[in-house]
Formats: sequence, structure tokens, C-alpha cells
Amino acid sequence: MAVTSESTTVWRGDLFHGSGTATLDSSGAGSFAVDWRARSEGETGVTTPEELLGAAHAACFSMAFSNALAQFGTVAESLQTTAAVTFDPAQGITGSHLLVSAVVPGISETDFQRLAEEAKAGCPVSRALAGIPITLEASLA
Repeated sequence: MAVTSESTTVWRGDLFHGSGTATLDSSGAGSFAVDWRARSEGETGVTTPEELLGAAHAACFSMAFSNALAQFGTVAESLQTTAAVTFDPAQGITGSHLLVSAVVPGISETDFQRLAEEAKAGCPVSRALAGIPITLEASLA
């Protein structure tokens, strides 16, 4: 069964001076201020589409990797994934870098790296981002 998730953004004003609020409708988890300055200059205290995309990519990869590890017979004690999504005002979104630190008892470094790469390729958000480079740095803690 397919599940549809919804978010809504209300924007007021033009791109450079306006601002908006992005709301996570399906979960009701929150509303987040968005504006161009945060997106193009890195202003703190305001989120960006890339930060939200990074949250989705990190969560999706963690789920896919935990599943791959479990199917291999090595359940992760913990996975910490950060997705750093880069935005260039002239080019748009130019990449996503996954940084993973994991505690996985009983797995070799070779198998860990192979499963991490497979999870990166198979994660539905990674597949949706196929038009940009996705890099991975994974380490066993």
C-alpha cells in the first residue's frame, strides 16, 4: 500500500526579501521558517529546503542500512547518519554527502562498507536524488 506524506509551505513576498513557513502536515511535527538568505548565505535559525532534504536522506539511509545489516545477520546497536546537502545559488542542489558512524558487533570492515554502499544506492531518497552526486563516508565506531 502506498503512503502519501504532505508538507505545505506558505510564502509571502518576492524571493530575495520574502519569507515563508514550511509545515510538516502529515506528522504534525512542526513548522519551520524558510527564507532566501538562509538558503543562499547560511543564515542560522532558519531552515532551508536542503536541510529538510538532508533530514529525509539521513533518515531514509539509516533505515535502509539498518535493514541491510539485519538481513546480513548483524543488527546495528546504533547508526548515526548526517546528510550534508550542498546548494549553490547559481547551480542549485549540487550533492549530498552521507556521513555515518555505526556500532555493529560482529561485522568485518569489508562487509560493513559493502552494505553501506548498497544501502546508499537502494535508499528511496538516494534514488530520487539520482541527478546529483551522492557520496558516503562510513565508519565503525
